[in-house]
Amino acid sequence: MKILYHHRTASRDGQSTHIAEMINGLRAEGHVVTESAPQVGDETGSGGSPGWVGRLKSILPRQVYELAELAYSWVAYKRLVKAIRLERPDGIYERYNLYLLAGVWAKKRFGLPLILEVNAPMAVERREYGGLAWPRLANWVELYVWKQANVILPVTHVLANYMVTNGVDPARIQVIPNGINEDHYAGLPTIGEAKIKLGLGGRLVIGFTGFVREWDRLDRIMAWVARSASQYNVHLLVVGDGPARREIEDCAARLGTADRLTFTGAVPREEVPSLSMAFDIALQTALVPYASPLCLFEYLALGKAIVAPDQPNHHEILTGGVDALLYDPVDPFGIEKVLDTLCRDEELRKRIGIAAAGLILLKQLTWRQHARKVIDLFGRSGARGVSAELDA
Repeated sequence: MKILYHHRTASRDGQSTHIAEMINGLRAEGHVVTESAPQVGDETGSGGSPGWVGRLKSILPRQVYELAELAYSWVAYKRLVKAIRLERPDGIYERYNLYLLAGVWAKKRFGLPLILEVNAPMAVERREYGGLAWPRLANWVELYVWKQANVILPVTHVLANYMVTNGVDPARIQVIPNGINEDHYAGLPTIGEAKIKLGLGGRLVIGFTGFVREWDRLDRIMAWVARSASQYNVHLLVVGDGPARREIEDCAARLGTADRLTFTGAVPREEVPSLSMAFDIALQTALVPYASPLCLFEYLALGKAIVAPDQPNHHEILTGGVDALLYDPVDPFGIEKVLDTLCRDEELRKRIGIAAAGLILLKQLTWRQHARKVIDLFGRSGARGVSAELDA
């Protein structure tokens, strides 16, 4: 099958990882995939900058930026039309973004099935966390695009339920969470080897991967590290970077525990698993209720003892006390209590880590398995190539 993968992502972060891995999964299954997308930025690391789009957003007035997003749909549409005429795909796979109408326009013009991957209700997310200048327009565009797609792939059932509540036909919804690339987890160092390489031999390592923001509250973890250092010999290792790094480092310095904090900085994606092998305990911090965090699946593949908030989207993957320990996110000492429990009990850490690793096979959480589901959905959507409108 020939698939045209359409997206608006121009940065190197978790979004681009999802895109690259789905494309790799489709190609590994023997399908031809062509991208229709903007020029990708030069940020090559994991846990780094959101790229030039983020910088542009920071300098433009909100009203202007959102109108520019909407206008970009025409640029993206022209690019799509050119790619369709050149490649003659059987269908379009699109990563949803707010104000992006190009995929729907191309679907209607050429009679191609459109599968829409949705990672967040962007109108809701931006209204709550970044602000929207045109909230009614954003809501209308979001629902319009969702309702026009042949198939919608939300990353959690929480998100799927939100869609249904807002009028999307449940028969067109198929939940596909994030996943892992099995090849990245072959030939990894042992936990001891990984610790020695980072100069952390003999320490109990609490780990976090990704782009660190204020709401991750790693300053709170550093406060716990300061209280627990003498008892457990703990160390916080952050594989990544982010705007909250300076605050966390300052916190560690104030607490006299700067020697118990390590930031790797942004690193190439392929180096993340070997660095994360140094973790004894893997942190999934607070997050929005509809998310499917990429790092969670990486922790599973590494067989780590996972600590995560007790919330519905995590229940879709994890079972508390079996393959993770879940904490109450509103309890002011919730995560600390769970960390204390795991630090005291090495056997519990091992048992949970083994069960976590088993979820990858049990729940089919690899990108190649996700790619097979996508191909099946294209087949059921009647993918048959472009219509007679091709040369119009």
